[in-house]
Amino acid sequence: MVGFIIAGLVIGALARLFTPGKQKLGLLATLLLGLAGSVIGGTIAAVLGTGGIFDLNLIGFVVAVISSVMLVGTAESLAAKNKN
Repeated sequence: MVGFIIAGLVIGALARLFTPGKQKLGLLATLLLGLAGSVIGGTIAAVLGTGGIFDLNLIGFVVAVISSVMLVGTAESLAAKNKN
């Protein structure tokens, strides 16, 4: 469980790094979006047959970062819409 949380933080941080512009997300939002991306990446990796949902593998990691980038972008756009 601790490893899953650390992986979520790393994936969320990488997602914020790869997302253009400045994000106004806190540590908790970064963690939650990274965890969601980890689950998505693990699920897709499991469907592809490269490992289980919670297994650490390259395909799952790459898909997790890509999905987290999309989640960060979506969260930022929703936050901007709610602000106006």
